Amino acid sequence: MTDDFTRLPDLAGRALAGSVVYANDEMFAERENLIKPGPAEARHEFGPKGKIYDGWETRRRRDDVSGDPPADYAVVRLGVPGIVRGVVVDTAWFTGNFPPYASVEATGVEGYRSPTELAKADWVTLVPKSAIDGDTANLFPVDDPRRFTHVRLSIHPDGGVARFRVHGDPLPDPRLLTGTVDLAALEYGADVVDCSNAFYSSPLNILRPGRAQTMGDGWENARRRDDGNDHVTVRLAARGTVRRVEIDTSCFVGNAAGWAALSGIDAETYDLDDAGAWVELVPRTRMQPDTRHFFRTPQGQPVTHVRLDVYPDGGLARLRVDGEIATESLVAAVVHWLDRMPEQQAVEVLSAEGGLSPAEAGELVGRRPFGDPSAVPSSVVSALLGT
Repeated sequence: MTDDFTRLPDLAGRALAGSVVYANDEMFAERENLIKPGPAEARHEFGPKGKIYDGWETRRRRDDVSGDPPADYAVVRLGVPGIVRGVVVDTAWFTGNFPPYASVEATGVEGYRSPTELAKADWVTLVPKSAIDGDTANLFPVDDPRRFTHVRLSIHPDGGVARFRVHGDPLPDPRLLTGTVDLAALEYGADVVDCSNAFYSSPLNILRPGRAQTMGDGWENARRRDDGNDHVTVRLAARGTVRRVEIDTSCFVGNAAGWAALSGIDAETYDLDDAGAWVELVPRTRMQPDTRHFFRTPQGQPVTHVRLDVYPDGGLARLRVDGEIATESLVAAVVHWLDRMPEQQAVEVLSAEGGLSPAEAGELVGRRPFGDPSAVPSSVVSALLGT
């Protein structure tokens, strides 16, 4: 595996509402800096405790112990739970005070646990204690198929880390995906599978939660000088029926898209390259700068992908595709979610909400991976979805 995992969403980042919920020490620099957007900045000023760093920095340990000294650590609640594909321990600007080693663990829990409760959770190793370099983005691929909600970064024995990135595939809780949801939401598992041009900023930005604050928060392509147009194709979080669409040009004033159109396709039936299989969801429509545009869509068949065309080019802040997930897709999502959950959490979920006793839940979890929806009793799926 290479560093390709860095193109995946940062599950721990502020953009997806991640949070550093605890650090055992932050004498010199605050733990919250670990998940700030953008690269760390060089700081040259000094404060009451020493030089100020754009990162997390602990004091020098003076433990009088034999063997390996204790490690400092920070616990991060992922903004979006998911399957971790790789982490980046970035020590930018830390040269004489970076930790020589780092390790990463993860856990999956229900609800919103306190730091004290998280300390008692079942943690598994994603990255063993490994040497890292100073003033460097240290990349570590991860090969673990389970879905996690929290990660723990440990530095051995102390020092400073500028940024901590946890890249992976979002895997949302399907219990929260009933009714009308944004099928194009990054936090629900939607992804960009094709884009004509991303010169200024990534098209993934248009799938982020919340409103864009600057042009840099959206997708902006280069200026076209030919007869074509720019476009982006999005794999929806699940196969579903589209009800309404929002195409948002907020913050784009002199370089917003001039016109836009949206089409959809069911890739379970047709090939994405079959131009005749795409159906119109929003016709080509004039866009206004710095404006949220809303559209109702015709009652049609479910789709798995949408293609957003902008004419001839220009920037967009957000794309929302609201609709209902098809029943069979929602059931499949429940089974996939149960398959990827850590064992302890899966037993807890099935016994608390699946209508099973702890013993029955343990027996069912022992039969994983389920793979096919028929491997999970329909009564359990119905109980989890509240249907």
